[in-house]
Amino acid sequence: MTNDELNVNEELPKVENTPEETTTEVDETPIVNEVEAVAEPVAETPVAEPVAETPVAEPVAEAPVAEPVAEAPVAEPVAEVPVAEPVAEAPVAAPVAEVSETDDDDEPTVEKLKAKLTPQVSLENFDWDAIGKKHENYTSEERAKLESVYDKTLSSIVEHEVIDGTVVAISPREVVVNIGFKSDGVIPQSELRYNPNLKIGDTIEVYVESQEDVGGQLLLSHKKARILRSWERVNTAFENEEIINGYVKCRTKGGLIVDVFGIEAFLPGSQIDVKPIRDYDIYVDKVMEFKVVKINQEYKNVVVSHKALIEDELEQQKADIISKLEKGQILEGTVKNITSYGVFVDLGGVDGLVHITDLSWGRINHPEEIVELDAKIKVVILDFDENKKRIALGLKQLTPHPWDSLSENVKVGDKVTGRVVVIADYGAFIEIAPGVEGLIHVSEMSWSQHLRTAQDFLKVNDEVEAVILTLDREERKMSLGIKQLIPDPWTNIKEKYPLNSKHEATVRNFTNFGIFVELEEGVDGLIHISDLSWSKKIKHPAEFTKIGEKIEVMVLDVDVENRRLSLGHKQLEENPWDVFESVFEVGSVHKGTVTSASDKGMVVALPYGVEGFAPLRHVVKEDNTQMKVDESLDFKVIEFSKENKKIILSHTRIFQDATSADRVKESAAKESAESSTKRAVKKLKDNLEKTTLGDLEALANLKSDMEASEKKAKDEKGE
Repeated sequence: MTNDELNVNEELPKVENTPEETTTEVDETPIVNEVEAVAEPVAETPVAEPVAETPVAEPVAEAPVAEPVAEAPVAEPVAEVPVAEPVAEAPVAAPVAEVSETDDDDEPTVEKLKAKLTPQVSLENFDWDAIGKKHENYTSEERAKLESVYDKTLSSIVEHEVIDGTVVAISPREVVVNIGFKSDGVIPQSELRYNPNLKIGDTIEVYVESQEDVGGQLLLSHKKARILRSWERVNTAFENEEIINGYVKCRTKGGLIVDVFGIEAFLPGSQIDVKPIRDYDIYVDKVMEFKVVKINQEYKNVVVSHKALIEDELEQQKADIISKLEKGQILEGTVKNITSYGVFVDLGGVDGLVHITDLSWGRINHPEEIVELDAKIKVVILDFDENKKRIALGLKQLTPHPWDSLSENVKVGDKVTGRVVVIADYGAFIEIAPGVEGLIHVSEMSWSQHLRTAQDFLKVNDEVEAVILTLDREERKMSLGIKQLIPDPWTNIKEKYPLNSKHEATVRNFTNFGIFVELEEGVDGLIHISDLSWSKKIKHPAEFTKIGEKIEVMVLDVDVENRRLSLGHKQLEENPWDVFESVFEVGSVHKGTVTSASDKGMVVALPYGVEGFAPLRHVVKEDNTQMKVDESLDFKVIEFSKENKKIILSHTRIFQDATSADRVKESAAKESAESSTKRAVKKLKDNLEKTTLGDLEALANLKSDMEASEKKAKDEKGE
């Protein structure tokens, strides 16, 4: 081999798994010796055997012979290249692989390998300036090809995005996740406690916080990834009715708080199980399956249910159980829940209701008086609805009805003793035996006709004695009375309260037409409003007396058949109108006070407590003004009616009559003067003939005076 055959500028191919650049410093040694040193180990290395049997890359990569060839920068003077350094650093895989790629059809031989490894460069073309500098062994095309192959082995990730990763290792504190990056990420075990079944190989979602921290570690977070995707996943689970897992974090009012995909959801106590749960704490720190039943998009609230998962199965069980039920069938069940209106009993997958009225033949205030929670009881099926899946149960029906054991000796008119169990407005129910009750109507509690309520006579749990009024064993009804224990006051009412007898009564009620009073228990009477006062006109009884006050009355009439008494109060006094007839004669004048006014006239209070009425045209004063209320004036009686108890008064008539009297007197005086004048004139005429001429002048003067006086009188009369 000659030196001309050496190609010192030839670049050796790169190793596929090591994209690093190789540089070599060379010493000043004869190039001929280096070439010979390179050639000799190549010739002595048994390269052909492994190359022929296996892919060249693997066996040749282990051969130390090719190392000096890979690192030999023969482009520089051979005299300066040391053999030791290139042999120690260069693997043989690269040149052998290149040989197999360039010549796939022919078997690699030692000669070809030598030809490939031997630099084909002359000393004339050797670049002496490249000695000691970093040397690139790959072309741009080869580097781009190797970079693309390397990039395919890594995933392209972006920070602050959610991607899927694979669990590759699990420790008590951490979970290692591979996301296809050059390094794996580590997630705290606490972020995955909701999933106790996590195993190696499972795919989980992670959030890339940083590709490298200060220590070069890939930072991932599963919790943040769940939060970012949780709302979308919750809505998807709700729409598709999926079953999801959740971690019960803590207890809250009315239920539990559940961690679902990182979102705090509410689990109502009624949705934990089909059976009522009394201790919620037993579910805390547990992972359970749930179903999303409600989402509030506005407030981002989520409600989940564990009960919904088992309801479908229970519905099928209910249908199977109900299909086998029969009326009258006796079953054993467990008291599941107690309410104010009844008891729910679990019959082994289906619930039935025992109404409070079907718990006992007697009356009870609350079901807890009969049964206890979680107690085993036997019940009888009263009715059921297959469509609504409702079952009506009974407990008291397992025992005989108390009415069936009621003694035959009990009959109408007997006195019985019992306890008041219920009071209503219309009466009270008395329990004379467990399950046997009778009704005392409010009308049978007192002989009084005055309307009252049962609460006025009895209270719950009172022990009372009553008389059986009616008894119906078939209908199981009984009516009782307590007023029958005392005599009926109306049996001898005429003897007690004869006509015109006087008594004291108590005012019980008012009406527009009178007052109802009570003479004794069971004896009531009515005082008509017209029988309250002789002199006053009363518009309403409340003006006269008050409820509860005592009042003196006189019996006016007794109606035994209708149990009615007609009473009067004014009859206790003599009729004052007999006296008023002589006092308030027509034309008499009395002092009066105006008490009230109306559009028709005014009411005037007169002496002796009597009232009169003055019409509007008779209340005008002398100065043409209207009189006012509480004004005291003189009034003249212009009309009096004893039968109607009416006195008509007038104030105007007083000064009108006075004016008329003055005019009459004046007229009488004028008439008297005229008659005197006429007599004097007549006398003068009679004596006219006897007068002398001397007297004529005097007579003429007298006549003129008389005529003037007469004329004056006529003028005044004309005015």
